[in-house]
Amino acid sequence: MGSGIFLIENEELVEMQDEPYDLEAVLQHLLAKYPDLLPGDQLDRTNPRKWVLVAREVSLRSEEAGPLRWRVDHVFLDQDGVPTLVEVKHSTDPRIRREVVGQMLDYAANAIAFWPGTEARRLLEFRCASTGQHPEEVLRRTFGDDLDSEAFWRSVDTNLSAGKLRLIFVADAIPVELQRVVEFLNENMDLIEVLAVEIKRYATASGAKGFVARVLGQTAAAQEKKRQGHQWDEDSFLMTLRDRKGEEYVGVATRICDWARKELPRFSFGSGAIDGSVFPVLDVGTIGFYPFALWTYGSIEMQFQHMRDKPPFDEEASRVEAIRRLNEIPGVTIPLDAHSRRPSIVMGALLEPRALERFLEVAAWMVEQYRLGQGQTN
Repeated sequence: MGSGIFLIENEELVEMQDEPYDLEAVLQHLLAKYPDLLPGDQLDRTNPRKWVLVAREVSLRSEEAGPLRWRVDHVFLDQDGVPTLVEVKHSTDPRIRREVVGQMLDYAANAIAFWPGTEARRLLEFRCASTGQHPEEVLRRTFGDDLDSEAFWRSVDTNLSAGKLRLIFVADAIPVELQRVVEFLNENMDLIEVLAVEIKRYATASGAKGFVARVLGQTAAAQEKKRQGHQWDEDSFLMTLRDRKGEEYVGVATRICDWARKELPRFSFGSGAIDGSVFPVLDVGTIGFYPFALWTYGSIEMQFQHMRDKPPFDEEASRVEAIRRLNEIPGVTIPLDAHSRRPSIVMGALLEPRALERFLEVAAWMVEQYRLGQGQTN
């Protein structure tokens, strides 16, 4: 059966024949060398995705300071700083139907928990140094000369802190079982986009090569849900919080936001289709410091896991001290061993004015400690 793909050579029409990959490693190498094999226009037709390879075989941990446990085949960044984890499998590998899904979800969960944006930058710098390139030139060449590199790296850190990732399964042929799982995950995950990309290789008798890439998993329902997930701002956040939890919770959130305008002046809003979030951020250079996030379901989520690479909170004792101070607030009980996680405080615990002021005092202490750790003073 013909492929239906043709090439004109020496004024003759030559049909290209399907040429299977002998080894999975061949497809891995091609993807690293030619990132545009991930068809960015199919992922987003109005704003086609562009890709910069951060690194191959990126190691991930399953616990803080624990051993390196997993290796994801490729990590890319798009122009919005969204980390994109890519796992490549050959269609003959039996793991492509079931095991690869659990594997990728492990990668995603632990990348969010133990892989800060500063690590992505370090890996890109290391890769560029090994090839004699400058990382900023690589970014500008791909994303455009008007790129603000500091803002870009802040967006990478913010996306990781919010749990916004993209997961892509790549193979020479995507089995229908995997496609169904991808569609299900993509429709039911607010912040994480899950896709499959099928990349077939074709060749002529003379050795000319051609590739056809096809994105799978973008159902109409998933695309609509993702489009609806980029609406949050301060007004919509407070309106939803009021509808769900009442005016008293809005008072707590408003007081925290008013305080943050001075100490953590950049507000990064989440893009969940159902739950909204706001991360007040202090930027020092390319590094963003965000000690907590507010959520529309009435919780304040402390961001200890994302503070672990930001002195002085890279020291466990500093994070434990922050927990100790928070636990002095009546109604707040955070386990001391949560210093590497994202424990939550219910806004209802801060309805008493003194409790709310005490929370802001602890937040101010954290900001002050961070500034001192960066060699800054107010």
